[in-house]
Amino acid sequence: MDGETPNVKRWVIIYPVYINSKKTIADGRRISATKACENPTCVEIADCCSYLKLPFAIEIDKAYPRDFMQRGRVRVLLKKEDGTFCNPAIPSRKELMLHVAELVPRHPGRTKKQEPASTSNAAPSSKSGKGGKKKR
Repeated sequence: MDGETPNVKRWVIIYPVYINSKKTIADGRRISATKACENPTCVEIADCCSYLKLPFAIEIDKAYPRDFMQRGRVRVLLKKEDGTFCNPAIPSRKELMLHVAELVPRHPGRTKKQEPASTSNAAPSSKSGKGGKKKR
């Protein structure tokens, strides 16, 4: 166990902000908004890493410095100690972020959440004709 602890500190860190399409580059997004996903969570990112066969560790108590209200980050091992890649299809941080952002929308927990949300959006649209600027 002591031999593994120093290694985790050298793993790549992925904050959910990095792949959040709702954030700007100034807020911390690191990939293009078209390829990013909407409001990812640490658990979804971790599940995507396990799907990609990459070792990972979730750190719930950590926060992104620019947005400290959103808690959690994921550490991922890209290279083994001998220098070989854990998954040859993912050689860099950027590729990892792109793959994870592609997988998060298809996450099983996310697909169940999206169905009720789309039906509730239809009700407020009937009120959209009201209002406007009043003339004096």
